[in-house]
Amino acid sequence: MKATDFANALTDFLGHYLTVECGYSTNTVATYSYTFSLFIEYMETVELVRPEKLSLGEVTKDRVIGFLSWIETERKCSPSTRNARLGALHSFFSYLQYRNVAGMAKWQDILSIRAKKSKVPEMAYLTIEGLKLILKQPDLRTRKGRRDFVLLGLLYDSGCRVQELIDLTPSCFRFDETPTVRLLGKGNKARVVPLSGMQVANLRQYMAEERLDAPECQCHPLFPNPQGNKMSRMAVLNVVKKYQAMARTVSPELIPENIGCHSLRHSKAMHMLDAEINLVYIRDFLGHVSTTTTEVYARASEKMKQKALSKLNPGIVQEGKTSWQNNKELLSYLKNLRTKH
Repeated sequence: MKATDFANALTDFLGHYLTVECGYSTNTVATYSYTFSLFIEYMETVELVRPEKLSLGEVTKDRVIGFLSWIETERKCSPSTRNARLGALHSFFSYLQYRNVAGMAKWQDILSIRAKKSKVPEMAYLTIEGLKLILKQPDLRTRKGRRDFVLLGLLYDSGCRVQELIDLTPSCFRFDETPTVRLLGKGNKARVVPLSGMQVANLRQYMAEERLDAPECQCHPLFPNPQGNKMSRMAVLNVVKKYQAMARTVSPELIPENIGCHSLRHSKAMHMLDAEINLVYIRDFLGHVSTTTTEVYARASEKMKQKALSKLNPGIVQEGKTSWQNNKELLSYLKNLRTKH
């Protein structure tokens, strides 16, 4: 069966353009691939166009808009997820402008689809006390509890993203005078961040117990699943959610409801900011491209301070007229004074 022009273009886009020409990471390519899996599913189930018959001619602006509406209504995706899917589609049709110039007007028509306004969720992070409470929850008498304890501690101590954690192997660590971990972030950009002494001690104990300190295990996943492969993102989230729920039963005022994996990264950044560490260093620590992204923590910190200030006695400054405004004789005098001058 001969491949359609859509299949050929999509294969080149995902297999060559994104990786070779744009230098995107395998995780980004996987995210884009999932978007097109959903689009192909929509075209087949809603537009009744089978995958083997899907050509570029079948792709129109109305159908792309229909797809975006479908993932919101049928798949219950949020506007931010809808916008992320649109971003992947925009990238593909931008690519087509150079690979299929005959359809440029059509591709530009699709590129004109706007992103939806979406509410930016409030950043969830933990106080030092809240973080300590979560780290007290794993049962250190069990092998799994000890693993979870080290996993949670590393998420916070290194400020790593979930995928960066999943990709870690023993070879990523250096336990010399200045212990560090090498993280491979977005766009395959590597960074080296320092680790605290206590986290290093916990890591070395865990690696020794799991025999991950052996030379032949240097490329094995640091946190493997039962099959010995990398943990999934959902598995890591389940670990965080498990101990978040346990901690909330102890002290709900310390643990926000919307805590997730990224919240530990947010918490590290906020604690660094509270310690008056320069934003430039926090940017490098987190692996941000610019301080513009990192400034969200500064804004959140200011909001937190404003919220704390609002709890002060509001009666200190009172609204209303001052005593001189109620003094008719004084007002008459001021009016005459202004007339004379």
